[in-house]
Amino acid sequence: MLSGEKYFANDKVLTAERTKAKKLLHQINVTEYMMNANTRNNLRALLPNSHKRLYIEPPFHCDYGYNIYSGENVYFNVNCVVLDTMKITIGNNVFFGPGVHIYTATHPLDAVERRTIEFSKPVVIGNDCWIGGNSVICPGVTIGNCCVIGAGSVVTKNIPDNSLAVGNPAKVIRELNK
Repeated sequence: MLSGEKYFANDKVLTAERTKAKKLLHQINVTEYMMNANTRNNLRALLPNSHKRLYIEPPFHCDYGYNIYSGENVYFNVNCVVLDTMKITIGNNVFFGPGVHIYTATHPLDAVERRTIEFSKPVVIGNDCWIGGNSVICPGVTIGNCCVIGAGSVVTKNIPDNSLAVGNPAKVIRELNK
């Protein structure tokens, strides 16, 4: 899975790891539902590869958690979904609007093959980015440093540094001040 090879998502080990993540997410999203000491401890357990200066507004959803690598001062607004079947790298000072989805998991185009396997592609988001609400970042995408992704955009291709990108599919509409 982590190498980008095809894998069986219902493998016993992967299922157990997702179950562990869901139990921590239940604590974050239901039991606590606010940022406090218990939530911070659960976030550290769920996201061991993320900086301690990470803030998440519940509810939040992810597959495994340990594939999310974030820098400091990262903020996820409510209802964000991060399908982290492969490494997701998030820089420093990155803000996600409500309802942002980040996908690494993808599926074969062949219908028969799709019944049993999937594969993944990494996602990278640079430093000092703002991802507008209800945006979708697709598998394999890299968003450069100092970018803004407009609300509701679907990012299917790489976005260069210092860009404002909007739309479905997202297109760079102008360069931002460096």
